[in-house]
Amino acid sequence: MSETIERTDVLVIGSGFGGAIAAYHLAAGGAKVTVLERGPWLKSNEFEHDYKLGSSYTRIFDFVVGDGMSVLGGNCVGGGSVVYFAAMPRAPRFVFDRKGSIGRRMWPKAISRDTLDPWYDRIEESLSVSKQGWEDASYAGGLWAAACDRAGRTANPLAAAIDNSKCVSCNFMMAGCRFEAKQSLTANYLPAALAHGAEIRPLHEVQYLTRTPEGGYRVHYNIVHDEDYRLQNGSGVIEAKIVVMAAGAAATPVILQRSEAHLGRMPHAVGRYFSGNGERLNTAILNEDKVAELLGLSRGEGELPYGANAIGKGPTVASWDRLDGSLPEYSRYSLEQLYFPPGLGTILAQAPDATGPTWFGREKKEILKNWKSWLTIFSMTEDDNEGVFGPPPATGNAHRISQQMLGRGNLTYRPTENTWRGWRQSDADVKEILEKDGLAKVMPWTNDLVGAYTVHPLASCRMGDDPHTSALDDTNELRGHPGIFVTDGSAVPGALTVNPAMTIAAVAERAVPGIVAAARRRGVEVTYGAPAPNGQTSGRKGVLPLLPALANA
Repeated sequence: MSETIERTDVLVIGSGFGGAIAAYHLAAGGAKVTVLERGPWLKSNEFEHDYKLGSSYTRIFDFVVGDGMSVLGGNCVGGGSVVYFAAMPRAPRFVFDRKGSIGRRMWPKAISRDTLDPWYDRIEESLSVSKQGWEDASYAGGLWAAACDRAGRTANPLAAAIDNSKCVSCNFMMAGCRFEAKQSLTANYLPAALAHGAEIRPLHEVQYLTRTPEGGYRVHYNIVHDEDYRLQNGSGVIEAKIVVMAAGAAATPVILQRSEAHLGRMPHAVGRYFSGNGERLNTAILNEDKVAELLGLSRGEGELPYGANAIGKGPTVASWDRLDGSLPEYSRYSLEQLYFPPGLGTILAQAPDATGPTWFGREKKEILKNWKSWLTIFSMTEDDNEGVFGPPPATGNAHRISQQMLGRGNLTYRPTENTWRGWRQSDADVKEILEKDGLAKVMPWTNDLVGAYTVHPLASCRMGDDPHTSALDDTNELRGHPGIFVTDGSAVPGALTVNPAMTIAAVAERAVPGIVAAARRRGVEVTYGAPAPNGQTSGRKGVLPLLPALANA
């Protein structure tokens, strides 16, 4: 018996920033939109405040261990926006002129900070992004700012997509926000897409694409078991005139690699030039007496300033002293105070001044006794786009090791001397700031156990002007495969030196008019022009003059 094939106008793969934004605008414009999401769909009251296996904490994450690089991302309706810390800075101006390993500008010439600013404005309006004040900073953020000031550095509150009137400082942002204070996409773009008729299907993992005789695409998926992601509950096919790929930078290239046997040759850059956003983590083991003496800070008698869930929010304060466009490439980075919950942080932290092994053994056991006095500093540097994806696994983006969360992927990452230069310099900066006068002892997380690590994977299917070093043109369309667009972090050409959510979202917003134009050419009755999901229209007015060029008019 032949397999039943469903049909839709636009098939969106993934429901994070790239997928949700495209789904909303296309549905609001009149297209029939179907969204396939490999993870579960949890409502706000289902996010659990614990770190137990089988809880929301493991259900909504995807941790893929590669060869030299491990990637932590979201795995649920809303994608990374459900588990992010809501830090939303715009990328510095110099980022768009980076040359990286190819020796010439990585970004398309059509995109600069100036040309992207109107799209940043759209995101700022849609997600209610605002600059946080010092009154919004957590205790840990204030401590980091005070330490920077004492060391002759500056620090600034971060822009964030958080409604502070709803935030209770529970510090379970990584496990999903129960209080709807964090602007996850489940609170804006996705409900708006649903209101315009879009359909969202959780636990649908796309495997590969084939082409229809008419030039459209068939998307082949497996249905994932809702508790054990290693199991399947069936499969299916959906036919679409347009496919928007937004499965994340660790999955989008894998789907395209697996599709090559059916669609024909993929661009050279598919699965290459992966960037971990140059990320690096340092643990500072604070001397509480010195904190009081040198900084005049204390949480009060008997209270633990950095207890697991006592320090408040995610990152609230960053030091941007090294975000200077006049500095050489690979020497620019930001330093951000970050809370990281028990688990990876306690496993990967190294013992300062150890005479034996640094991340396990007797001396590591000693520092674990004081883990509640640890402060984590997050560095975002300029890496060299060293990551390469090998042959795809049989299904999914990784070989599933456990029933949830953990997988082994075919990503290889060998940091170049350029990348190491940024890491070493940022490590030295953190050490200089926090070890001044004995305030703390600082060591970076080890790379020995899981290699380098990132929570912001980028560039594995990147856009650009050079067909050899970019998989997408400057409208986000996949080279050689018209009608396939990529709008997630894999489209961003390289490391950004800041949290990338704002830029991923802005690039996705910018891609929509071109996707609408392509859909219209394929007979889909769809228009562009919806307001922000909250109904505001000032951002729309700002981008209207840009539409003719993006729609290839």
